Amino acid sequence: MTDFHTLTRELQRQNDSKIVLLVADGLGGLPLEAGGLTELETASTPSLDALAKAGTLGLSTPVLPGISPGSGPGHLGLFGYDPLQYQIGRGVLEALGIDFELGPNDVAIRGNFCTVDNAGTITDRRAGRIASEIAAKLCEKLDGITIPGVEVFVRHVKEYRLVIVFRAAGLGGDVADTDPQKTGVPALDPVGKDPASQKTAEVAKQFLAQAREVLKNDAPANFLTMRGIDKKPAVPPYSEVYGLKAAAIAVYPMYRGLARLVGMDVLDAGQTLNDQMDRLKAAWNDYDFFFIHFKYTDSTGEDGNFPEKVRRIEELDAAIPRITSLNPTVFMVTGDHSTPSLMKSHSWHPVPVLLSAATCRPDRCQEFGESECIMGGLGQFPAKYLMGFALAHAGRLEKFGA
Repeated sequence: MTDFHTLTRELQRQNDSKIVLLVADGLGGLPLEAGGLTELETASTPSLDALAKAGTLGLSTPVLPGISPGSGPGHLGLFGYDPLQYQIGRGVLEALGIDFELGPNDVAIRGNFCTVDNAGTITDRRAGRIASEIAAKLCEKLDGITIPGVEVFVRHVKEYRLVIVFRAAGLGGDVADTDPQKTGVPALDPVGKDPASQKTAEVAKQFLAQAREVLKNDAPANFLTMRGIDKKPAVPPYSEVYGLKAAAIAVYPMYRGLARLVGMDVLDAGQTLNDQMDRLKAAWNDYDFFFIHFKYTDSTGEDGNFPEKVRRIEELDAAIPRITSLNPTVFMVTGDHSTPSLMKSHSWHPVPVLLSAATCRPDRCQEFGESECIMGGLGQFPAKYLMGFALAHAGRLEKFGA
């Protein structure tokens, strides 16, 4: 059976078009009350609405109907990779996001500093969101842990987050998380799901036992949990499957890691949205495809802060003219998943999509919002096919068949 990437390899055409994918993380939302408006519909978004009138809207399903995706699967779908085929642990993404080169014998782990009481019960899963300066020093202490027959690397990521890498022959990457996802209970033991992964689990147990001793006097960050334990998979790059020279302009390490995983050049994006726009303009002549990531529509949704998510959407809208002034051939705005403030979590709801190009077929949508997107000309489609729309509107696909 011919799959999507087989077709894009066969049909790809080179030209001088420019494609921009702007991902507002967790963009989709819900009304706070029946008959109300979502965060996107509440926000004043004159720039996005102008694009909606001239472009085409729709809704994408990140994985499958009813499945609430993590950010990894959500982004892989937008990049055109089936998230069910390419399942990647968050540890790998975090490691790649801080430019740690993972080898074939490496197992990468996303760590969270946490707070435990004298009984070992977790009282704060994020250790009060400790400052990066403090966490970086704790990582230096943990980096001194030694385990016979295994190389151990500990690197700080951001705030309470860290990466742990075990390097040794014969390690497996299918190990359950130790984060119970709630407070009032102790951390879970690492458990491998096959013999090689059980070997990794035993290494993790030794590491955690030493970490408890190393951190015992460092409250609130006096322990850590492990998540997303995995090995780096083989993923075909953008240059191969789409014929694109692609760049990523993202601030947060995980999203930089996702971009690097699919072969994008990860550019210095600074720290602010304005920095990102400056970087886009500076790199405009050097790439065919740009992935721009905006985090704060997700974090405000997870905080349950409806007004702040609205404000962040308006902040993003104000930056849109800096992108459109560059005259991209195709400009897409969407999210990797929905994060309704009402739910304070990722959800399964389809995600708003806006596609702007000279070849758009007009629909009757006038504003960029969930209710309008339901009626949009793109319809509802699997997110993994968004890149097909992008390539077609950019004139980068030949005709299929006679």
